[in-house]
Parts: sequence; C-alpha cells; structure tokens
Amino acid sequence: MSVTLPIRELLGRAPVIPVLTVTDLATAVPLARALVAGGLPVLEVTLRSAAALAAIAAMRAAVPEAIVGAGTVVDSAQLAAALAAGSQFIVSPGYSAALCAEGARLGATMLPGVMTPTELMAALGAGLDTLKFFPAAQAGGVAMLRAMAAPFPGVRFCPTGGVDVTSAPDYLALPNVLCVGMSSLATPALLAAADYAAITALARRAAALGRVRAPA
Repeated sequence: MSVTLPIRELLGRAPVIPVLTVTDLATAVPLARALVAGGLPVLEVTLRSAAALAAIAAMRAAVPEAIVGAGTVVDSAQLAAALAAGSQFIVSPGYSAALCAEGARLGATMLPGVMTPTELMAALGAGLDTLKFFPAAQAGGVAMLRAMAAPFPGVRFCPTGGVDVTSAPDYLALPNVLCVGMSSLATPALLAAADYAAITALARRAAALGRVRAPA
C-alpha cells in the first residue's frame, strides 16, 4: 500500500475529484492520463465493476502523477482488496465505525460519507473531521452544508452526488468545502468513443471551477 498524503492535503490538490466507474480495463490508463492532463490528478475509481481493482492497479503503474483511490468501499474485504490493488485513499458512501477502525489499523487514508448531523457526530467521535457529504444534492446541498458550518466549524467536506459544473462553484465557495466529487467527466459515450481529448477538455473546465485551497 502507498499512502502519499493526509486527507486534507489530498483533497486540496484540485477543486474536483473525478468519480469514475471503469467497466473496460482498456480504458483505465488513457482515462487517467486524460484527466491528469486536464489538471485533475486525484481520481476515485468506484468498486462498482469487475474491472475496478485492476483499473486502480493499472492507473497506479502507468500514471505515477495520478493519486488513485477506491470509492464505494463498504466492508473490510473491499478495503483490503482496494489497498492490495494500490489505492492511495479510500472513500465510502456512509460512515461505518468498524470500517474506519479497520482503515486506521491498516494505515489507510479514509474519506467516509455522512449525510446528517448525527452521522457527522459519530465520525467526529472517532476522530474524523474530513468527510464526504453524500448524496449532496439529495441531502440538502449548499444550504445543508452552510447550516452545518456553525455547529461543526472544524469539519471540512467533499460534496459528491448530483454535483456538476453548474452547481460546483456554489459548493466550492463555501469555507467548509475543500473540493467536490463529480461523476460527469468521463461519460460512457465518451469512453465508448475513446474521445480522451474531450475528457481532457472537460477536466480542464472542471479544474478551473475553483482555486486550489490550502489545507484548513
């Protein structure tokens, strides 16, 4: 396993983290290269396909300038497999005390998801103050994150779920948001057409949405 950065420093590398579902292993390396060329070096590969773990390993081997993590990690078996594949950070859709404890034991950089103040307090109780806000749009979006800022001033978020280039600037303007997760940068149509130039163009647009922030 190779963990390169603390979570806040990692999330401060770019305003957008592409959230990727790789179904064809042949697309993994050119996809990673296209996104990095567009200014987005932090990539989340979701464990939603049979090719995901191999895609992570291939990206790590061929695109060393990328920081590649595993998303949709929901149990200890997936956590172990993701780390064995070379994942440099771990993203989960919700907060699991057991999963986060196992991640800490293994030295993994964890980004668990929360949706409510109750879940947030549970994460804080475990020493976690940097969290994915998911599903962002359905959970109240910018208004919810703004409301959470006063009672939880030390917490920072990566909102993911329903975030696109239109809504991202509103999230990025919030002081408690470090970056956003976005799944619309590598559509199935673009991947099927092998249109990596278009993916790079979309990545450049996303990278320009907000300034890179220093860790808070």
